[in-house]
Amino acid sequence: MSAGDPPPPIPGARLLFSLDAATAYLNHGSFGAVPIGVQRAQQRLRDEVDRNPMSFFVHPGLTDRIVHTRRHLAAFLGADPDGSALMPNTTAAVSLVLQSVRLTSGDEVLLTDHGYGSNAFAVRRQCRRDGASARTVALALDAADAEVVARIRGALRPGKTKLLIVDQITSPTAKVLPVREIVAAAREHEIPVLVDAAHVPGMLPVDVDRIGADFWVGNLHKWAYAPRGTALLAVAPAWRRRIEPLVVSWEQDSGFPLAVEFQGTVDYTPWLAAPAGLFTLRTLGLDAVRAHNAALAAYGQRVVGAGLGLAPADLPDPGAAEAAMRILPLPTGMATTQPEATALRQQIADKLATEVAINAWGGRGWLRLSAQVYNRADEFDRLAERLPPLLAALR
Repeated sequence: MSAGDPPPPIPGARLLFSLDAATAYLNHGSFGAVPIGVQRAQQRLRDEVDRNPMSFFVHPGLTDRIVHTRRHLAAFLGADPDGSALMPNTTAAVSLVLQSVRLTSGDEVLLTDHGYGSNAFAVRRQCRRDGASARTVALALDAADAEVVARIRGALRPGKTKLLIVDQITSPTAKVLPVREIVAAAREHEIPVLVDAAHVPGMLPVDVDRIGADFWVGNLHKWAYAPRGTALLAVAPAWRRRIEPLVVSWEQDSGFPLAVEFQGTVDYTPWLAAPAGLFTLRTLGLDAVRAHNAALAAYGQRVVGAGLGLAPADLPDPGAAEAAMRILPLPTGMATTQPEATALRQQIADKLATEVAINAWGGRGWLRLSAQVYNRADEFDRLAERLPPLLAALR
């Protein structure tokens, strides 16, 4: 296989998913896709609930099952299971951390301009409530790791910055940030760090405890094949007694993490079925999946970029060999606002039967492609052929 060739498919992998064969699903990064075997594992759990809800929710075994699942997922991520909590998603975890940090008047939260949009909403809301402020540090898309660390270090305000939020893999720009080095820089000034690692579990190798963040949260329903609504929040020892659940439940006196995890009649089946997702990932071969997805994403970026008339130098590098998301700049003046980006994404879905992500970032529009084991090279080839005429017609 030459450098320009797509990777060979993983035998039988496409048959594990129930995605519509008429649609090229090149946007795994947004909501993931649940393998059929994991869907069935979750349905068996739903059936168990409905056979006897009282037995499922009240039987002492439920909390034991939650703890067992948490330990299984934490071990996969290299996180301390006693200092981790299952969450519905990274968004909920961010709000939980913001509430628990307890900002006061004059404090600030520092973000980067590559961060996920809803995190900025959550920060601004919490700052309004507490009299604090939010500030954003800009990072160049092509910035090397050392430059990223230097920019963030220079933006910290000791005594004023009470929380730094950084993405391990950025959502709008698919850039892998050097979070371990960023955490170390913040620790020089005793500034706590929340790492939003929504895309990390399953995509990148990770050892959460070695990163050393005060808070780290990743979704397992994106790249680790868990049912949607499954995330893990890891909290450093110094903060665990200060974590307050968003909703008070019967396990309040148990403290973190069970007080956060147990929420009465919420649907626990995504969490309990999540180990089936890891089983699927390991059965396919974790290294093989990562290598396939990264190589296919790089291929997709090349061929679609060539279709748009982009030179190799115009294709942003995500900064990690295992990255399975890549971005491409759209023509100047196209999708420069998020409403325009949303409208273009829908046009591509409707007219090209292809799902992609479109984001407005840095004053221009960006196309984000994901690659997963169910994707084929010809799906990217067709997009490369059909997208330029569509964009030309829309201008």
